[in-house]
Amino acid sequence: MKILCVSYHNPNFVNTTVYRERAIKELGHDLVSFDDRSFLISGRVRQAVGFLQKWDLERLNEKLIRLVDRRKPDLCLVVGGYNILKETVLKLKKRGVVTSLWTTDVPINFENIIKTAPFYDHVFCAGTEAVALLKSSGVREATWVPYGCDPEYHRPVDLTGEEKKKYGRDISFVGSFYPNRARVLESISDLDLTVWGPYWSKLDKDSPISNKAVSAKLNYDEWIKIYSASKINLVIHYDDGKTPCNQASPKLYETLACKAFALVDDQHDARVLFEDGRHLVFFTDENDLKKKIRYYLGHPDERDKIAEAGYREVLDKHTYRHRISRILSVIETKR
Repeated sequence: MKILCVSYHNPNFVNTTVYRERAIKELGHDLVSFDDRSFLISGRVRQAVGFLQKWDLERLNEKLIRLVDRRKPDLCLVVGGYNILKETVLKLKKRGVVTSLWTTDVPINFENIIKTAPFYDHVFCAGTEAVALLKSSGVREATWVPYGCDPEYHRPVDLTGEEKKKYGRDISFVGSFYPNRARVLESISDLDLTVWGPYWSKLDKDSPISNKAVSAKLNYDEWIKIYSASKINLVIHYDDGKTPCNQASPKLYETLACKAFALVDDQHDARVLFEDGRHLVFFTDENDLKKKIRYYLGHPDERDKIAEAGYREVLDKHTYRHRISRILSVIETKR
């Protein structure tokens, strides 16, 4: 099958597009790629001048149709979907292309997704909250297909002495700054903790973790070293108090694929996919987090046993090959 994957190709970092496209090729399909953020005009200018946003968005969609006419794919898999217009989906279907949408983000600014999703042949969602939202908005069927890992990139690594010194901590967190994450991490500021990821410069100057945060965008080859070097790796999901978010973060799968011990906030989809105390450990609040950190720092054999089981589970069931296979199976079944 010839599959057109429409997604964002980050020129500076390996992102989930790379993992999805690798899986498509590994499963024996022909891959055609399209970058859905290949705008001519910068985002800042487009946001300031409405007609430029409209012009560049329409130009991008016309470029996609021209690619389809040249390459003639059997299936178009749109990842995210924010920049693909309803009219484009209809043009693809008119050309005999099977259309599928795979939403990935927490459902913020989901207006265009809600408008376009009903016109796709198939809709898949990384989180169950998006499945529920789209069904309530008139999408007859939406299928939950979460994030995953790619063992080619996400794997245990041997560290040099210098790397162990640089990355080794009792507790590490890798991810972008969000206020809810800062609150949780500040509650354990007295412990051997380092926070890695973009936008942590937004912390208040008097935050007790301001001297523990490395505000930088990290590529995968650096954060897999952090996971491998740390005794406990925290996974804290986005929570703004109003936007539903059930989905399990990509960092969860990637942590487990590094055979690293994961201590995770109590997230719905993660609870469904993994077993507490066997593949990972969940915490419910800051007091529970502190209690479990103390316990697992004092029980390294239990930590290692759970990390090993989580590693086996994620490789057996939660790679991007599993995810792409699931999508293609659903599409085939509903033909």
